[in-house]
Order: sequence, then C-alpha cells, then structure tokens
Amino acid sequence: MKKQLPHFLLLLLALGWLTSLAAQDAINAEFKSSTIEQLSQLLNDHYVFPEVAEKTGAHLRRQLKAGAFDKINDVKAFADALTTEVQSVNHDKHMRVRPAPDGKGDPEGPPEKMLENQLLRLARQQTDMAGFREAKRLDGNIGYLDLRGFAGRLRGAPVADRYMGLLAGSDAIIIDLRKNGGGDPAMVQYLCSYFFEEKTHLNSLYWREGDRTEEFWTLDAVGGEKMPDVPLFVLTSNFTFSGAEEFSYNMQTRKRATLVGETTGGGANPGGMFPVNADLAVFIPTGRAINPVTQTNWEGKGVVPDVKTTAEEALNKAIELAADAAAKYRAAMAQARKNLIGDLMEQLSKVKPGVSEEPLFEQLKNCCATGLLDEMGINGMGYAYLMEFKKPETAEAIFKCNTRLFPESANVYDSYAETLLANGKKAEAVANYKKAVSVAEANGDPNTDMFRANLKAAEDKAAIKRP
Repeated sequence: MKKQLPHFLLLLLALGWLTSLAAQDAINAEFKSSTIEQLSQLLNDHYVFPEVAEKTGAHLRRQLKAGAFDKINDVKAFADALTTEVQSVNHDKHMRVRPAPDGKGDPEGPPEKMLENQLLRLARQQTDMAGFREAKRLDGNIGYLDLRGFAGRLRGAPVADRYMGLLAGSDAIIIDLRKNGGGDPAMVQYLCSYFFEEKTHLNSLYWREGDRTEEFWTLDAVGGEKMPDVPLFVLTSNFTFSGAEEFSYNMQTRKRATLVGETTGGGANPGGMFPVNADLAVFIPTGRAINPVTQTNWEGKGVVPDVKTTAEEALNKAIELAADAAAKYRAAMAQARKNLIGDLMEQLSKVKPGVSEEPLFEQLKNCCATGLLDEMGINGMGYAYLMEFKKPETAEAIFKCNTRLFPESANVYDSYAETLLANGKKAEAVANYKKAVSVAEANGDPNTDMFRANLKAAEDKAAIKRP
C-alpha cells in the first residue's frame, strides 16, 4: 500500500509551490531599471513627437529614482504604472504598456507558437465579420448599421459592400460607432467613400519615419451604390476611439453627418506595438492625424458630437432626428423626379427628323443616374412611342440613346434595329441586328438564337443575300 504524506507536509509543499510561483512572477529593481531604459529608447526612436519622447523618458527615470515603482512587484501592475506615468507627460491615449502576449515580448518566438497564433487570428477573422455586427431597416425607411471596428481594407471592403447593400434605398442612415475602438485608416477611407460623390480630402497622416505625409481622399468607386445625399447620423460614446473617431471627425468637419451621443475617447495618433523585453510591449504612436479642414485633430480632446446625449439614449435621439430628415429627403427626391420627368417630356417633344438627339441623350442619362430609369425602362418607353403613340421618329431617337447608354446589351441593338426597319431604314436595321448578335455571342446571352432569327428575317426583308 502506497503511503500518503501527512496533511501538514502537503500543506507546506503547497505553500512552497505558491511561493515559488510568486517569486517567478515577481520583478526586481534591475528589471524595472532596464525596462525603463529600453522603453525610453524606443520612444526616442519612434514616437511621433521626439521632444515629448525625451521628456517622457526623463520623467520615468525621475520617478524610478524617487521610488514610485518600489512597491510594485508584478509585471501587470508595472505595465499599468508605466502607462499612467507616460500618459501623464504626453497625454497620448494610444500609448500603453502591456504585458506581452503569453509572456513573450520577443517577436521571433518558436515557429509552432507563431503558427498557432496566426491560425487563431484567422479563426477570429472568420467569425467577426470585419467588425460589421448588424444592418437592418428601421421604421420610416431608416437604415441602421452597427459597426464595432475597422478591419484591414482587403478583408473589410467586401464585407462592407454586402452590409451597405442592405442599406441601399434608405431615406436616412444611422451608423452606430458607440462600441467601435478603431482600426485601419484605409478602411475608414473606404466606408467614408460611400457617402461622397465628389472627390473629397478626408484626412492626412504625418509619419515620423521618412518625414512624410499620407493623404486620404474619397475613392472614385466602391463595390456598391454610393449614397452622397442620404441624411447620415453617427452615434458616438466615450468608448468610440481612434479610427472610429476619424470617421466621425471626417463626417463632421465636411458637414456630411450629424453626430449624436457622447464626446469620444480622444486618440488620434496611429502607430504599432513594440516589444520592450520578454515580458512587456508598448504601443507607440508613430504618426499623427491632420484634418484638412481644421488642420488639427481630436487627440486628447475627443470628437464633440453635434447633439449631446448619453450613449444609452443616442440611438433613440438619432431615430427621432433621422425620421424628420428622411421625410424631408423623400419629399426632395419626389420633387427632383417630377422635375426630371418634366425635362424629359420637354426633350421628347422636340424630337424631329434631322434634329440631334444629344439633348435627349443627356436627359435620359440624368434619369438613369438618379435611378428614375434603367435600360428596360427606356426600352419600354421606346416601344410606347412606337406602338401606342405612333411616333416612330421619337421611338428611334429613344432606342438610339439606349444603345449609347448600355452598349454591352444585345437587346438594345435589337430593339433599335426593329424601329429602324419600321422606319424603312433597312441597311441600318440589318447592321444593328448584326451588332445585337455579336454582343449576344460575346456575352453568352441565352436569347442569342432569337437575335439570330431576327437578323435573318431582316436580311430576307431587305433582300440581302446571306453569305
């Protein structure tokens, strides 16, 4: 029978084991001194404000000498204390000292661990939807987007396109950034681009390394429908930080959105993590934001909302404001459509043989740009003038404009050819029937056989021999 140790011996062994663990976690004066020296050097080498870096290092050395860290004996508490001290000098909320992940500040580490961490990151990325949490339609045709972060643009843009597609057609949009801690400036740029038509300078980032300034302008195209005129509301809280603050500030300074909620966290200086030693790492801002309108940023101050309320009440307040804005937007769009229709009818009344169709083309183009008409709508209008109103010249002009607006569609050439044939222009009709067949074959159009049959019938009617 195996003998058991007396209970008091087990207790002593357990206490010894705990004491040993505590000793392993404990830090000594040499560790604190070397950490502060390494941290100060990293700040001098990388912090966007070199003069402030020197002051911060000097402050840390004075605090060490004065015994400010003497009673601290574990890594986590030391990291927190260092963060407090550096921020007391530079007031930079991005700069934080943290225990290194898994106790490893060395970026090299074992290959197996690096692979494991990478696989874990990929798994998280597959489930977090690049920060896009929810998109839905509220009463009053108000679109709502809950966005928790700005992922890298390569990963985030396709997800943004899907979520923004769900909001297309809204009469007002609310973007909720109350739980958004920031992210990639390029992704901020991408989402902002959905809400501007004209090319607009959003933000600039000055980087200490290379003494260079990087400008961020709206993109000419995104993967969905732009909404440059839809009323926009952005929800903020004191948690809203960094890239989420940039999005808010970009929209506010360009008077593109109404901010509702609380003043944001106040972090405008981007950067990255640097290992201090095997146990600690530090986030050092290596750049600073420069808004092209204010020539400054929100660092230390936060972005002040246009409508101040608590984070909890921000959504209700925004819905109230958005409902009124949506009603006004619908009325404005209805009037704009009425004006477009009036202008279109005026141009249609001026169509006559020998008169250029250019004014009609421009008007149809405007109608398509606003969503009032599309290829099939114009096609239907052409047949109405051809068959119901008995105005073949007007129909011909409409169909011709449609071939210019949608040159990759076989159907528009086929319809144009049909009207040309009805107007006795046989050679032109055959040419456009051929164009319809050519485009259909190139596109793999399921109606290609029909277009070929129409071409054959037109050639027979025109008494043209087929090769």
